[in-house]
Amino acid sequence: MKRISHYLSLIKFSHTVFALPFALVGFTLAIKSSYMPEVTTALVATKLSLVVLCMVFARSAAMAFNRYLDRKFDAMNPRTAKREIPAGIISPQKALTFTIANCVLFVACTWFINILCFYLSFVALFVILFYSYTKRITSLCHLVLGLGLSLAPLGAFLAVTGIFNLLPILFSVVVLTWVSGFDIIYALQDEEFDKSQDLHSIPAALGTKYALLVSTLLHIVTGSLVLFIGWYGGFNFIYWVGATAFIGLLTYQHLLVKPTDLSKVGIAFANTNGFASILFALFTIVSKFI
Repeated sequence: MKRISHYLSLIKFSHTVFALPFALVGFTLAIKSSYMPEVTTALVATKLSLVVLCMVFARSAAMAFNRYLDRKFDAMNPRTAKREIPAGIISPQKALTFTIANCVLFVACTWFINILCFYLSFVALFVILFYSYTKRITSLCHLVLGLGLSLAPLGAFLAVTGIFNLLPILFSVVVLTWVSGFDIIYALQDEEFDKSQDLHSIPAALGTKYALLVSTLLHIVTGSLVLFIGWYGGFNFIYWVGATAFIGLLTYQHLLVKPTDLSKVGIAFANTNGFASILFALFTIVSKFI
């Protein structure tokens, strides 16, 4: 059990709360869409199980690979020096093996979903694994992370229907801008370290003040898209309650973090965004059944 807890800590399993709720939104949109006039309990159970497994395996692969690739930087950074690989709890070789195993399991699950998801699984793996290299080459690394997580709602929709549709794509763009925005806030903690190691990030490139401005602008786009989706998708009042709460929590995290006070970055990053994701997804899903 202790070894399992070490791997769960390595991949920050609790952070699954960011993307998984949106995958469930995409799944709900699919089973309630006109593309699926007849939905059986067996179909829902099978597809949902495969979607959740894909989310777990893909995210585990991405996080483990990120920890493997960044192990030398993590060892030098006081904030991350106690992570499992630099602390010697998990060896780099075992982390890489864990990554490969999760990649194989992810692709295998997509094979049992449909042929489109199987082919697209290699594109998805490229995106989520490539993110780990981006801090070495571009300050837009936050957008690449957002792109990786944004595959959740669209991927879940495709898993059920095998068809592209604008509504899940819009939810994916919401995830892209939302995650990119809060990842910039998270990166504020390493601004000076990134500069010293020639690593790229929005905070390292623009400084704290303007990085927070970019994050704010991204979240304004997020909130605007959430409102547009409510109108475009013809959602009922339950969705609007969730949308209001989500936008309110986006606003709240920007009130928590100021250029002169970064002490609440952890609360803004994990607690606020995790709660916002669950709440918004819950109200969105319920709205489709009432």
